[in-house]
Amino acid sequence: MNIIITGASSGVGFEAALELILSGKHKVIALSRSHEKLQRLLEIAQGLNPEAEIYAMAFDIVHDDYTGLLEFIGSSFDNRVDVLINNAGVLINKPFAQLQEMDFVEMLQSNFIGHVRIIQSVHGLMPKGAHIVNIGSMGGFQGSAKFPGLAAYSASKAALHTLTECLAMEFAEQEIKVNCLALGSAQTEMLEKAFPGYESPVMAFEMGKYIADFSLTGHRFFNGKVLPVAASTP
Repeated sequence: MNIIITGASSGVGFEAALELILSGKHKVIALSRSHEKLQRLLEIAQGLNPEAEIYAMAFDIVHDDYTGLLEFIGSSFDNRVDVLINNAGVLINKPFAQLQEMDFVEMLQSNFIGHVRIIQSVHGLMPKGAHIVNIGSMGGFQGSAKFPGLAAYSASKAALHTLTECLAMEFAEQEIKVNCLALGSAQTEMLEKAFPGYESPVMAFEMGKYIADFSLTGHRFFNGKVLPVAASTP
């Protein structure tokens, strides 16, 4: 399969990208704003599987021009995308009274609008049976425990969850499946920022493997679903 994953330079995105190249059956385009971290990903991937077909591009899904990305997809994937994993995102941890309007704008741009842009740009390259996987959060999952300081982040993820449900219906005739994994904690830099000092029972590589496996097979069983993936609270 031809797979694009955003936010691939660290955390669960980094681990998912590595998991996807292990079998040698898939081609992966890894996107992130950090060129240096992507180079580290490529080095590790090639160490794990010297024949891995993984291509990296420094790209900002919010601000960059998608013309260059589409050209890169054309040259790397021959204009076919089977799986899109929307993992990129940022987090602001700040009491609601201290949040500025631009904090909400940043969260919505990075955790929602950026995903809208890349889906609009590549869904025309996706064949029947393709799968879009949005990486949400338990913070935006209806009825889940909520925590001080994460209002802007959680609200932006809730928007992504609803988008998932809408697009599953909108892409039904094209037979493109759309699902969302509302992740609980995994031991990453983002978790440390959200909950300083907290140690998750789930390692980043474990969550990365789950994301990779779900992206390949989850659409056989689910469509338009926001699935909680949490072993603990937070």
